Amino acid sequence: MLKELESHPADEIRGSVSNHLSNVKIGFGLTGSVAIYRVIDVMRELVRRGADVYAVMSKAATELLNPTLVEWAVGSRVLTEFRGEVGHVSLGREVSSFAIAPATADIISKLAHGVCDNPVSLTAVNVLGLGKPVVVVPAMHSGLWYSPPINEAMKKLEEFGVVVVPPDISNTRAKLPENDDIIAAIEASTLRGRDLRNIKILVTAGPTREYLDRVRFLTNASSGKMGIAIAREAYFRGADVTLVHGPLSTKKPHYVRSISVTTTEEMLDAVLSEVKNRKYDVVVLAAAPADFRFKKYVEGKIKSEVGFLSVELEATPKISLSIRKEFSGLLVGFAAEAAEGEVSKLAELALEKLEKRSFDVIVANDISRSDVGFTVDYNEVLLISKKGRKELVSKSLKEVVARKILDLIKEELRNAY
Repeated sequence: MLKELESHPADEIRGSVSNHLSNVKIGFGLTGSVAIYRVIDVMRELVRRGADVYAVMSKAATELLNPTLVEWAVGSRVLTEFRGEVGHVSLGREVSSFAIAPATADIISKLAHGVCDNPVSLTAVNVLGLGKPVVVVPAMHSGLWYSPPINEAMKKLEEFGVVVVPPDISNTRAKLPENDDIIAAIEASTLRGRDLRNIKILVTAGPTREYLDRVRFLTNASSGKMGIAIAREAYFRGADVTLVHGPLSTKKPHYVRSISVTTTEEMLDAVLSEVKNRKYDVVVLAAAPADFRFKKYVEGKIKSEVGFLSVELEATPKISLSIRKEFSGLLVGFAAEAAEGEVSKLAELALEKLEKRSFDVIVANDISRSDVGFTVDYNEVLLISKKGRKELVSKSLKEVVARKILDLIKEELRNAY
């Protein structure tokens, strides 16, 4: 039933970003919301990551978006109705998961109460019955989102094990989340499920800034993408996540509890407060806090006419050393080292830092490479645990690297008890 069209244009982009979803079949339900236009990009991105995507559309969805366009986007026949045959059964058996985006108030209510009067709800109920993940991405007016009937329906869906990507509330709209959030939810649910439930994790992300005057500061090239990827993946795998972040150049997930800071000392204070007042199982120090700050801060703005300026720097506090005095759980650190492409040298530098900072796990990457690490979407890291495990994660999207890091964290926690 799900045989792909031969020589389809979608095959030209399949796996062009990554192949980590190769041989993974994902069902996609589209319903009648004006946000439907966004979903084309989401499905295409899944194809770029190697997935086979199969779309099912409600009648209302076909009135907003032509199924021919969806077929062009994903490279497979779009299902718009079932006429007595068992198409929903075949689709449910073949896909690994099923996502509904955008999910209207109508489809949410139907799914919560088992009403199967359209192809999308019929397929979703069948997939749930087969014990496979279903992801719902709501989009509607905020009045509907906050209404008692929809609240009740959402509670039922969560009881059924449905993964919900919380909408982005803005003005009168409960808007479709960012594409990265939708993709992260689908990938995490499909590949790992809710395997991190009952785990409380704190993640730091991004750079910090150390100001010389009101407008000038010392910082680094960290974008925060790696920490954000870890926080987002952990959230959709069921963890209770807190994100402590510096000034980010990437959008943070609006559904994750977050604390914004600016300086290294502020980040230290925030993390210390968290570990003292909330019981965390894991702390992941993925941020790149500034190691130095100006010894003297100048009020106002230094005039550029001075011509020559001499400044003195001093070391900022080491967050990891301070945290270890207060936190006895699993501590994961990062090491950005100049290893000149030598894995053995990277391992040596990482092990030295692991011991010096009392980490349980360290994630090391080679900053001498320009194709991975700071500011880009890819990373290549060496994972080393205090217990002797060592794994090289070859160049991959940061979302994939985050998944590998959390896999190791899960294993370390399991072996600790």
